[in-house]
Amino acid sequence: MADRDTVKFLIVDDLEENLVALEALLPRDGLEIIRAGSGAEALELLLVHDISLALLDVQMPGMDGFELAEVMRGPERTRSIPIIFLTALPADEARRFRGYEAGAVDYLQKPIDPIVLHNKTAVFFELARQRNSLRAQTAKLNQALELIQAHTDNSPMAFIQLDCQFRVTSWSKGAERMLGWAAQGAMGRTFAELEVFRPRDAEQFASLAATLVEDGASGRGVCELVARDRKGTLFTGEWYLSALYDAQGRLSSMSVQVLDVTGRKRAEETQRLLIGELNHRVKNTLATVQAMAAHTLRFTGDPASFAQTFGGRIQSMSRAHSMLSAATWRGAKLHEIVEDQLRLGLIDEDRFTHGGPAVYLKPQEALHIAMIVHELTTNAIKYGAYSVAEGRARLDWQFKDGMLYLRWVEEGKKGIEATAPKGFGTTLIEQSARAGGGSAHMSITANGIEWHIKLSIEDVPDGADGQSPLTSASESDRIAAMGDVLPCQKPSRALIIEDEPLVALDIATLLEADGFEIAGIAASIDEALTIIKHADIDVALLDGNLRGQAVDAVASALQERKISFVFVSGYGRENLPARFKGVPVVAKPFSDQQLVDATRSAMAAAMAT
Repeated sequence: MADRDTVKFLIVDDLEENLVALEALLPRDGLEIIRAGSGAEALELLLVHDISLALLDVQMPGMDGFELAEVMRGPERTRSIPIIFLTALPADEARRFRGYEAGAVDYLQKPIDPIVLHNKTAVFFELARQRNSLRAQTAKLNQALELIQAHTDNSPMAFIQLDCQFRVTSWSKGAERMLGWAAQGAMGRTFAELEVFRPRDAEQFASLAATLVEDGASGRGVCELVARDRKGTLFTGEWYLSALYDAQGRLSSMSVQVLDVTGRKRAEETQRLLIGELNHRVKNTLATVQAMAAHTLRFTGDPASFAQTFGGRIQSMSRAHSMLSAATWRGAKLHEIVEDQLRLGLIDEDRFTHGGPAVYLKPQEALHIAMIVHELTTNAIKYGAYSVAEGRARLDWQFKDGMLYLRWVEEGKKGIEATAPKGFGTTLIEQSARAGGGSAHMSITANGIEWHIKLSIEDVPDGADGQSPLTSASESDRIAAMGDVLPCQKPSRALIIEDEPLVALDIATLLEADGFEIAGIAASIDEALTIIKHADIDVALLDGNLRGQAVDAVASALQERKISFVFVSGYGRENLPARFKGVPVVAKPFSDQQLVDATRSAMAAAMAT
C-alpha cells in the first residue's frame, strides 16, 4: 500500500511492556503503529508523521498525557488529531473531565478490554481511510482542473463565464489576449460595460442569449459576430454559448467560448477572389482563342492556311503565357517579349533589329504587345519586307509621360498598295493598341511600311526616358482616332466595353452581323465613361473587369443614363458588382446566339420598363 494510503496511530507510554501490549491489540491491514516513550519524543514524531489517532498514557514522568494533549492543541498540524487517554489510575470524575477538557474523544481504564479498544479505534481508522481517499481524489481533481486551466489559458479560444445577470465571473488568458481586458478589469462587468460589441452585434448576441434563457432545458447556440478589443480593433469571432439551469429551470450561468476567425475569413475571401480570378482568366483565354479562331477563319481562304495562321497565333499567345507564368504573372520585360516572339522561327533574326529603354510590362500589357509583335511579323512575311529576300525590319521603342511608343519600320519591299483591304492582322494590331489605352497607325513609304503604335503603360522602371515619335492627343482626339464617333441617330447602337482585343472584335462582328451598329469599343474605365457621357447608346456589353479594375463605376454610369447592359465576363455572378444582381450575365466563352439573344433581351426589358 502506498505511504499516503497508510493510516498511522501514535501510542505513547513510558513503559515498554505497555507499548508492546498495546501494539499487539491494534494491528490491522493498512495501519502503522508509531511508538513514543515520552511526551517529548511524541512531539518530535508528530512533526514527522501524519497521525490519525493518538493513544496517550495519562501518568508519565516529565510531561504527562494531559500536558501533551494541551501542547498538541496549539499547532495547526496537530490540533485536530483525535486523542484517547489510557490510565491505570482509579476512576475519577475530575481526571476524566480534565481529559475531555484537554481535547480527548475518549477515556479508557486499564486493563483495557481488547474488543472495546478494537471497536473504538476502528472508527478512527475508517475515518482516516476515507479522509485519505478524499484527499487523493481531491488531488486528482485539482490536477485535472489545473490541466484544464492550463489548456484553457493556452487555447486560442477565449473562455468566459457569465452569471444569471450576464456579468463576468470567469475570464481566461485567451480572453485577455483576444479582448485586451485583464481578468481583474473584466470581472463583475457586462459585455455592454466592456463595449465588446457594436450596436447591431450587441443586439444579435442579446437575442441569442435571451433565446437560451427562455429555453430552460438544453440551451446551446452559436453565432458569428464582429467584436472589438479594448483598443477598438475589430475582429470576427464565432461565439459558442452554453446555458446552465437550476432545478427550477432558471438560468444559473452561461458559458461563452469565442474563436477568432478573422484570419480564416480573410483567407476564405482571398480564396474566393483567387478562384474567381482564375475562372476569369481561363474563360477570357478561351474566349480569346474562340474569337481568334472565328476571325482567322473569316480572313482565310483554305484549311491549310487557316491551320498555319491560327497555329502561329496560338503559339504566340502560349509563349507569352509561359513567360508570364515563369514570373508568377508579375509581368515581363519588353525586350524579352520581343525576343521570345522571334524564337518562333518565322524570320531570320539577322534581318531584324530592335532596341529601346528597359520597360517592365504588367501581364495584360505584355500579352497585348506579344500579339502586336506577332501580327507585325506575320504581316511582314505575307505582304511586307519579309516577303522578299532583301527585306529587313526593325522595332524601336521609347517611353515618355506614361506612354510607350513603338515604331516598326520595314524596308526593301516597294510598290505596296495603300488601298489594299485591311486584313485581320492589321485590325488586331489596331485593336490591341486601343485595348492598351493607345492607338496604332500604319503608313506606306517608298521603300516599305511604317507603324507608329502607342500604349499606356502603368509601371516602368525609373529613368526610362525618350522622345516620342508621335504627338500626343486629347481624349476626344483619341476616341475619334479609334472610330468612336458621336451618335448618328440610328437605332440599336451597342457599346462594347472589353479589354481583350480579340474578344471585343468578335463581339463587334457578331452584333454587326445581327444588325447592330457599334457605338464604340472601350478597353478601359476612362474610355468607357467618356463614350457613355457623349455617345448615343441603346445597349452595352460590359466586361466584369478592365485591366484589373472593378467596373462598378461604369455600371453605375450606364444605369444613370438608363442604358441597358449585359455583363460579358469570365467571372461568376458572385464576383461581379453586388449592386447589379439583376443585370444578365453572358459567361465566356459564349456562343454567337447566346450573345445576341442576351443583348436583344436586355434591350427589350429596358423598353418594357
